[in-house]
Amino acid sequence: EALAHLELFHSYFYNIDASNYEKNLEKALWLGNNSVDNLYRQKKADGVYNRLIQYSLVQRVLSIDSQIDEQNGEQTFRTVTVFEINRGSTIDTYELVSTGNLILVDRNFPKNPHGLLITNYFENSLKKLTDKN
Repeated sequence: EALAHLELFHSYFYNIDASNYEKNLEKALWLGNNSVDNLYRQKKADGVYNRLIQYSLVQRVLSIDSQIDEQNGEQTFRTVTVFEINRGSTIDTYELVSTGNLILVDRNFPKNPHGLLITNYFENSLKKLTDKN
């Protein structure tokens, strides 16, 4: 269930385009605490979402691979998300490594169906993999 929660979050947060980003990000924010909200606000302030609209970019998740480690009742995760950004004539592929913790919360259908909350969310590294023309 933790893996499904992480996949759902990463899909909502990173699988975005001009037509769905507001709806997807709202759904993603239900799955994490203020660490996710702070990252969202930082990206918004940096103009990430404005560029998405302005240039009609499509950011599409290709794969999500999460590893969960549980020690002393605390769950930590490391997720590798591979996504592409379609800029029309160019498609760039990126690999994002993110980490955080998972805590149990009350289930809230349909907003948080797994009853988990991502905390201490951090984007550790982002690297460009390829250029496709």
